[in-house]
Amino acid sequence: MKIKISPREYQQSIFNTAKQKNTLVVLPTGLGKTLIALMLAVERLEKFPDSKVLFLAPTKPLVEQHLSSFKKNLAVEEKMCLFTGMVKPKERQRLFNECRIIFSTPQCVANDLDKGLYNLANISLLVIDEAHRCLKNYDYTKVVRAYKEQAKNQRVLGLTASPGHEPEKVREICEHLSVEEIEIRTRESPEVKKYLQHRDFTKVVVEFPPEFLEIKQLLKKIYDSRVDEIQRRNLIYGPVNKITLLELQSKLINGIRQGNKSYLSAISLTAQAIKISHALELLETQTLKSLHDYLSNLASDAKKKTSKAVQTLTRFPEFQLALRKVNELIEMGKEHPKVSKLVEILDERFSDDKNTKAIVFTQYRDSALRILKELKKLPYLKAEKFFGQAKRNNGGLTQKEQKEIIDKLNKGEINCLVSTSIGEEGLDIAEVNLVVFYEPIPSAIRKIQREGRTARLSPGSLVILVTTNTRDVAHHYAARARERKMYRTITKIKEELKESQKTPKTLLEFS
Repeated sequence: MKIKISPREYQQSIFNTAKQKNTLVVLPTGLGKTLIALMLAVERLEKFPDSKVLFLAPTKPLVEQHLSSFKKNLAVEEKMCLFTGMVKPKERQRLFNECRIIFSTPQCVANDLDKGLYNLANISLLVIDEAHRCLKNYDYTKVVRAYKEQAKNQRVLGLTASPGHEPEKVREICEHLSVEEIEIRTRESPEVKKYLQHRDFTKVVVEFPPEFLEIKQLLKKIYDSRVDEIQRRNLIYGPVNKITLLELQSKLINGIRQGNKSYLSAISLTAQAIKISHALELLETQTLKSLHDYLSNLASDAKKKTSKAVQTLTRFPEFQLALRKVNELIEMGKEHPKVSKLVEILDERFSDDKNTKAIVFTQYRDSALRILKELKKLPYLKAEKFFGQAKRNNGGLTQKEQKEIIDKLNKGEINCLVSTSIGEEGLDIAEVNLVVFYEPIPSAIRKIQREGRTARLSPGSLVILVTTNTRDVAHHYAARARERKMYRTITKIKEELKESQKTPKTLLEFS
């Protein structure tokens, strides 16, 4: 079984390790993790001719992409099949028995194992794409557990651009996958660097407007009063932020389910703090339009009496004044200064080079739609939204629609995507030469994935917009610090794995 493409030096080196040991491969987006999986699949099928390979990826588009890559690069015809929710269980059972290489979402295989449609005894290689998801994704962990219990000739290959910076979570991924070795390469690794193009980085600092600061002070006063009350009741200790508030909310809801009715007022208080925290985030980092819509919806919900938390919140004089000030700014045509700065950056770039292809990443769909509206005013810029599937007021995309948009970008029919997080992970999006972060994100995983969209085959630019005196600043530096910590964590865990595999010395060896 031959492969049509020659591996690069680092791919061959990683493959040599993966042949011998269960391996977690940490490699930036676009540097050929799938080829390593293909090489290992060929090796395992030749070594165990009656066996099969199972390749798992978290979404249907990713699964289809890997199947296409295997078909394209295998020199001989091999029986491969695709499992998704669209394929009926009985048909999956038949295909599982017939195919040698199976590509699937973890949900399909987990469901089939529950129903006893087949087992994994004959799988000689299990490939886990986006392996950092092997923490929260219950179906991933269920399939891996079944594989470790059932397979006769086991080999596991985990693939990720970043496993995260927290040592306990990286250890947990390694434990779930029975990882014996971690192979990591970065853009700066000598054997990788020669295959990559230069990527220049610009941090564009935008001033937070004084009129926005007035609104922030009003909202912050409400937020502080809610948090002070939460702390006075000893419901939360240490720093308070959106994450710790959401964790508290979950804990309180569980308490109520167990019959603790005294938590009802605490839940209302926590919900108020979370809502105002979100409003502050929109004001500081997103668009004025998204804040306006959010506050207006809260006011509308209060009139409908949908929840006591919202009714209490909107009765605050500071809330009413903040909404009035936002309305006035909207009527004056004001917007977050990042919007005009983004338009200016793209206008200049596309004016200089009409062949530019860009991705603008932003956290929220409302912001993406507002940005898109402005970008469509530029004559040479053909921009499209790129969203996930969930259907809400601001229009998710089906997987078919996502694929059509990627095809348009790859063919040059459009030259700019305004994307939420769906554009970060693994999809076969053509090389772009400009990536813009509308806002910094504190996650090292997501930062690495976003950055990986440019400067692979040709030189690229990375631009990050940062608003002064807002959480943008903290998020920008947090992501950088977490990325550095991630590399330190992986180095440490690599050493731990080596130590754990050392054979204890016998008494004779000590003598």
